[in-house]
Amino acid sequence: MSPPTLIDAPTSTTTAPVALSYELFPPRSDAAAVTLWNTIRELECTNPDYVSVTYGAGGSNHAKALDLVDRLQLETTLRPLAHLTCVGGTPEELNAVVNEILDRGVRGILALRGDRPRDGALPANGLQYAQDLIELIRRIELRRSAQFAAGKVAIGVAAYPMKHPESPSEGHDVEVLLAKQRSGADFAITQVFFEPEQYSSLVHRARRAGVTIPIIPGIMPLTSLRRILKLSELSGVAPSAALLDRIRSAGDDVAGARRIGVEATVGLAEAALAAGAPGLHLYTFNEHESALEVLSRLNLPRPSRPSLAAHHRAR
Repeated sequence: MSPPTLIDAPTSTTTAPVALSYELFPPRSDAAAVTLWNTIRELECTNPDYVSVTYGAGGSNHAKALDLVDRLQLETTLRPLAHLTCVGGTPEELNAVVNEILDRGVRGILALRGDRPRDGALPANGLQYAQDLIELIRRIELRRSAQFAAGKVAIGVAAYPMKHPESPSEGHDVEVLLAKQRSGADFAITQVFFEPEQYSSLVHRARRAGVTIPIIPGIMPLTSLRRILKLSELSGVAPSAALLDRIRSAGDDVAGARRIGVEATVGLAEAALAAGAPGLHLYTFNEHESALEVLSRLNLPRPSRPSLAAHHRAR
């Protein structure tokens, strides 16, 4: 009798784990470093799948980002996902940066175009798009594949629930996402959004166009009016007027404003999960309180892992 094939195997009824990740950025001062590491220790207790570390190809935080990546790997159980922007960087420069990241043991890169220079001047042979960076990373991976024990580098990209400020249409944004998938992207993390239906609408458009990679909603705890307005200005995405009014109505009641923001954030996360989101990526701004408060309100199916105490004893 032939052994059963995978097609014949019974379908598992176990709920798939929901991916959990956070975004961190290198500290700008000694005081900020203390705050960041307090946040890291608190977030580590939630056993996230990875933490992304903001990083620029030629930015001033280059060394600090690498230092943070090293410490995360040496001193915590966290797996870093290194941001890497490419616009204006030459193939030679970016080749060196990607190899440096891989040399440090990182196996996840968030490949981003980055902001264009204000004067618009770019090197003649500089990379123009995230798609170019993905293809460069895959070429490097092919040359180094013997080191990865038959594994690979995980490449993430950005997705836009609302039209990118430089894009002619939402349809064009989806075509760009599809092109990044064809070039070798493994998953996408969305930019911030403020309305529940914006995530489900993006996923619907993307799936109809042929995008099959996971699209993970990037969610910002909506507890700071100043931060909401600033991020809205930078991203070009208008926040909910009703939410702004509710937060403003709290006046000097900081705790009340936080409760309103947490409730709104939980609503966004629950709507995304109901729409089939495979995970949640929380933009923490190096603070843990709001992120943990949001998570406490969500019942995320998460994989069981060895305790952190056991890990630290082993070290």
